Amino acid sequence: MQKKILQTAIKIMTDKISMLMDFYELTMAQSFFKQNKHLEIGIFDFFYRANPFGNGYAIFAGLEQFISYIQNLKFSEEDISYLNKLKKFDKDFLEYLKNFKFDGDIYSVKEGSVIFPNEPLIKITAPILQAHIIEGALLNIINHQSLIATKASRIVQSAGDNNVMEFGLRRAHSPSAALYGSRASIIGGIKFTSNVMAGQIFDIPIAGTHSHSWVMSFDTELEAFEAYAINDPCILLVDTYNTLKSGVPNAIKIFDKLKKQGSTNNYGIRLDSGDLAYISKKAREMLDKAGHENAIIAASNDLDENLISDLKQQGAKISLWGIGTNLITSSPKPSFGGVYKLSGIYKQNKLIPKIKISETPEKINNPSNKKLIRIYDKQTNKMIADLITLENENINTNEDLTLFHPIQTWKKMKIKKSNYYVKDMLIKIFEKGNLTYKNPSVMEIHEYANKEKETLWEEYKRITNPNIMPVDLSQKLYDLKQKMINDIYDTF
Repeated sequence: MQKKILQTAIKIMTDKISMLMDFYELTMAQSFFKQNKHLEIGIFDFFYRANPFGNGYAIFAGLEQFISYIQNLKFSEEDISYLNKLKKFDKDFLEYLKNFKFDGDIYSVKEGSVIFPNEPLIKITAPILQAHIIEGALLNIINHQSLIATKASRIVQSAGDNNVMEFGLRRAHSPSAALYGSRASIIGGIKFTSNVMAGQIFDIPIAGTHSHSWVMSFDTELEAFEAYAINDPCILLVDTYNTLKSGVPNAIKIFDKLKKQGSTNNYGIRLDSGDLAYISKKAREMLDKAGHENAIIAASNDLDENLISDLKQQGAKISLWGIGTNLITSSPKPSFGGVYKLSGIYKQNKLIPKIKISETPEKINNPSNKKLIRIYDKQTNKMIADLITLENENINTNEDLTLFHPIQTWKKMKIKKSNYYVKDMLIKIFEKGNLTYKNPSVMEIHEYANKEKETLWEEYKRITNPNIMPVDLSQKLYDLKQKMINDIYDTF
C-alpha cells in the first residue's frame, strides 16, 4: 500500500516535469542535433561553491526525486505540439524528442551525506545533448532539498537534545515546496512534520498541536482544553488570552484530570508569543509545582537556529521547538547555489578535459573525470579531509599521505599511514540509463545523515564561524588544472 501511495505521488510530481528546463537547453539541444554532435559523450559535474548560512557543511538531499525524474523523462505529444507551435524547432529535432530516453551513467553521493563546496556530488556521463536537457531539473531538485536539509541541520544543532517539529506548510512557496521541504527537513534531522501528505507519502512522523481559533471556538479556554484532551499527545496552546494567568493554570487543571484518570497521554503546553525565555521558565515552575515535571513545553513564533541558541543561553525551559516559516523558506538564504559544469568530452574514445576560466579562483572548475575520496581518522572515525582525484587514481593507504590547499598550496597536511582510512563517496546510480541503485526510505536517510554528522568534529558544526573542512586536489589533478589554465592564458 505504501509503495502504491509513493508511486502515485511520484507520478503526480513527474508527469509534467520533463519540460522543466530553461529555454536555452532546448535551443542548444537542437544545435547539437543539427551539427550531429548530440551523440558525443560529455562529463558534467554538479557542485556548489559556498556553504549556505556560513555553515561548516551542507546536507545532500533530493536524490530520490531526481532519480524519479530521470526514470520518467519523456516528451509527450502535448509537449511536442507546444514546441512545434513556437516555430523555433525543426521537425527532425522534434521527431528526435518524441523518442527521447536518457541512456547515460550517473554517479552521486548518497542522500543524507555531509558535503562541502567544490566537490563533484553528482557526475553525469552521457550524450552531451541529454546531459544538457536534464540540467534545469537537476539543479531545481537538488538545490531546493539540499538547502532545506542544511537549514534543518543547523536548527537541530542549535536545539541540542530537544526535539524539533517542522510546520511550514502554510508558508511554503508551493505545494511541491511544502512536500519536498518536509522531506528534506526530516533528512536534515527534524523529528516530526505537521504535513500530513508528506507523512503519508514518505512514511515520516507527523505531529501537531491546535490553533488559537480552536480555543476561541469554545465559550471558555478550559472547555477548549478539555475537548482537546482526547488527543495524544495533548499539547495545549496556552497564549490565546493570558499565558501565565489563564493558559497555564487551565492546562494544569486538564493535566490533573488526565493524571487522576490514569491516562497514558503525553501532555504539555505550547508557547507562541511573548518573551519565550521568561514565560517558559515561569511555566516550568508552575507545572513542576503542580506535579507535572514531565509535561512538555513546546515553543513556536518565527524561530530559527539563532533565536533558539539565544533562548537556550538565557535558560529557556523548552523541550520541543516548532519551526515554520524560517525553515521551509530557508530564511535568510534563498538559494543553495549549486551549479552544473562540463568537465570533459570524449573524442574518438579519448577524454578531452574541459575547464571554465574566471577572474575569481573559486569559479574555475576542476577538469576531467574525477572521484571524491573522504579521509577519516582511524582512531576517532572523524573526517580529516576530502580529496578530489582523477578517476584513474587510487589512494595507497599503506603509504603516508600529503595533502595541500588547492589555492594556497603552501598549506600542507601530512597524515601517517597508520592514522587514516578512505571511502569513495560517489556511487553508481544509473548505468546506460538503467537504475542500479535502490532508494532507502526517508527515515533510513535521516539516520544515515545523523551518523554522517557524527563524523564531523564539533568545530565544523558551530552555528557561527565554523572551521573549514579541507577539500583538496590530488597532485595529478592540480597539475592538470594549472596546465590547462596556463595553456589558455598563453593563447591571449
